[in-house]
This record gives sequence, structure tokens and C-alpha cells, in this order.
Amino acid sequence: MKNTDTRAAGIPPLPDAVLELRDAAVAVGGRRLWGGVNLTVRPGEFVAVLGPNGVGKSTMIKVLLGTLPAAAGQVRVLGARPGGAGDQIGYLPQRRNFDGSLRIRGVDIVRLGLDGDRWGVPLPFASRLSPRHRAAETRVREVVELVGASSYADRPIGECSGGEQQRLLIAQALVRRPRLLLLDEPLDSLDLPNQAGVAALIHRICRHEDVAVVMVAHDVNPILSYLDRVVYIVAGGAASGPAEEVITSETLTRLYGTPVEVLKAADGRLVVVGGPEAPALHSDRHHSDHGHAHAAAAASPRGFGS
Repeated sequence: MKNTDTRAAGIPPLPDAVLELRDAAVAVGGRRLWGGVNLTVRPGEFVAVLGPNGVGKSTMIKVLLGTLPAAAGQVRVLGARPGGAGDQIGYLPQRRNFDGSLRIRGVDIVRLGLDGDRWGVPLPFASRLSPRHRAAETRVREVVELVGASSYADRPIGECSGGEQQRLLIAQALVRRPRLLLLDEPLDSLDLPNQAGVAALIHRICRHEDVAVVMVAHDVNPILSYLDRVVYIVAGGAASGPAEEVITSETLTRLYGTPVEVLKAADGRLVVVGGPEAPALHSDRHHSDHGHAHAAAAASPRGFGS
């Protein structure tokens, strides 16, 4: 497959690129998780990182945040080495569960994204009259409205549904007006209607706010129609490019080293069916089905057709 994101190693950084990875690789404990990743992401583009469990999808986020160095190749984030972008990156880690008894309001969770790194208790009256405080309150309400959470943001976070909590956490990641949004499995544990709603929300933010989005996902189907590119990681290797070029029988067969067939259902959803060895690489975390039907997980723990 021709990788449309590949560039020669000596080319200077693109002035409009939010992210650039050139032949990037990562290793943990001396074991190479993935390599050969070539990718350029510009403002307003939506990219998904796909693949089975244990291949290092979340380590891609760590590399972009600068908490894990690349083992080879070049990685640039906002024109510099990873780790120096600060407030220009919004980050949503893997799903956090809020106890049902937690009384902190949703709007307060969002506010933590703005000033949660500061210590101390503000003065009850004077600080609330300051221009800085008023600007912060305005910004928090702006992002709450942006994610469609105004009707429940003042409720305790523990009383909000999973989809509502996820919208509030996305608002928290957006509150500092980042240029890059990194999302680690934001659709995990959500039901299908909430997956569709949150996927549409992320796409709208990406386009309307001109924010570049890199999202780790198990199932490509909820976001397939919104994506500009995908990075597909399998057992040390990777392929990147438009989804219709990467999620193909030919490419996935090459990556897995075993026959894989990509099928398209009547509703447009992709189903990936692999050989008998493929399911053993990444069993489904949420279902206990076995047999050949389980081989649909050859591209993701839930399977692209789940």
C-alpha cells in the first residue's frame, strides 16, 4: 500500500503541521511495540489510532505527550519535540469512573481543566469579582455549551450518565483552547447511541474549533465517516493513510501475517474476519463469544462489526 503520509527524513517541518511522525518507533522494556509510523496531522483533522489490545495504541499518546521517548524516527508536536507544548494540548485519558455518590458538580470537573493545577482556596467574594475569575467562568460555560452539557452540568457528576460524563470530560480537555486534542478510547464502555453522539461531537469540535484530534479507538465504525486518516498498529508494524486504503484485506493480511478479509455490511459498517490464529492475539474484553464469529475481532477487540 502506498502511504500518502511518508516524507523523506531530511525535510524541514511543515509550517502548518500540528503533528509529524516520520518512521517513528517505540519500544518498552527492550521490546519494540510498533514502528514505521509516518503521519502528518494539520489543524481541523481527525485521526484514529486503531489495533488490537496490547500493541501499543496508548503508547502513541504517551509519545505525543512526551512522557515516553520514541525509540527511532522523528516526532514533532506543534513544531517542536514532544513535551513542550503545555496548554496547547488537551488530553483525555482512558475512561474514569465516577462514584455515584460523588457530589462534585459537572461544571466543577470542567473547571479543573482550567485551574486544577493551582493550589489553595480562593477568597469567597473578592476573587469572584476579579476579571480573571469572570473570564474563567465565561470560558467554562462556553465549553459546557459547546459539548451540549448545559442542561446537566450543574448536577453532581456521579448522577450523570456515562455519555454525559464523557461530554463533560471532553469539555475539561478543551477549556484551555488547545490546538491538539488527544483522546484515549473516549467511546469505551459507552452504549451505541452514546458512541454515535460523542463521535459526532468530537468531529464537530475538530472542524468548527479547528482543533487537530488524535483518538485511540477499538471500533472504527462509530467514527469511520468522520476520519481523515487512520494509523493501524499490529504486533510491531503499522500502516497509516486514509481509512479506505488502510482497512483493506490486503493491508491487514500483510500486518497480521495471516489471511484477513474486510467485509462491508449493508449499513456501511466494516467487519474484519481473520484466520483462526487472529482472535488469540486480542480477545474481546466485553463478550465471551467463541468460534469463527469471534474472528471478527481481527481488527479490534470488539470487532469492526460490533
